Amino acid sequence: MYAEERQQEVLRRARTAGRVDVVSLAEEFDVTTETIRRDLTALERAGVLRRVHGGAIPVERLGFEPPLATRDEVLTAEKERIAKAALAELPEDGSVIIDAGSTTGRLVQILPADRELTVVVNSPPLATVLASRPNLHVVMLGGRVRGRTLATVDDWALQPLAHLHVDVAFMAANGCSAAKGLTTPDPAEAAIKRAMVKASERVVLLADHTKFGNTYLAGFASLSEVDLIITDSGLDPMAAAELSAAGPEVVRA
Repeated sequence: MYAEERQQEVLRRARTAGRVDVVSLAEEFDVTTETIRRDLTALERAGVLRRVHGGAIPVERLGFEPPLATRDEVLTAEKERIAKAALAELPEDGSVIIDAGSTTGRLVQILPADRELTVVVNSPPLATVLASRPNLHVVMLGGRVRGRTLATVDDWALQPLAHLHVDVAFMAANGCSAAKGLTTPDPAEAAIKRAMVKASERVVLLADHTKFGNTYLAGFASLSEVDLIITDSGLDPMAAAELSAAGPEVVRA
């Protein structure tokens, strides 16, 4: 079993049982406890497990939300592939929403210079990257900035969204499942995401494979409201089929 396959099985067991134990995992996988500790460290860096004494707990059980800088450092190759695949969903001209997030941030970095677009963002760092691009008209949603995600929230961000209609929204999510749809830990951020979905003709979720199967406090969209999910090849094909059966097309980049 490759390390990534083992780590995905560890994550699955943690989500099923609510906790995993280092010694038990080492015995079951016939590897050293140090190997398991490295697996848990990798999963913690990916933001899906939280290390505790003797094992780990899935983050959704704790309501834990890693800072943006931490999430931006993990699964970089997967996020870049997702962003490149998302380029095919850009309109030739028109308007898009790009939600705050580490994977959506990769899309911002590679937006083409050959088309005129209006880009609505709720992230000061993303607005800064986009503002110098002469082919783009950048609309920055105001409001309170959440330190953990650097996303703007509350009424000053919500009110403009109520009057917007864009071609495509490129959304981020902390969790996604067939049963619960798209979720995030913070209700204020969920309200902004919900308004973004409502303001868009087409909704595209950009999410790496670690986001699927877990559920957080605040829901903001059902899968029937999502037109396309772009993820990476780490998502199990059976899980992809289950998601697709709920509505959206699923692309594994």
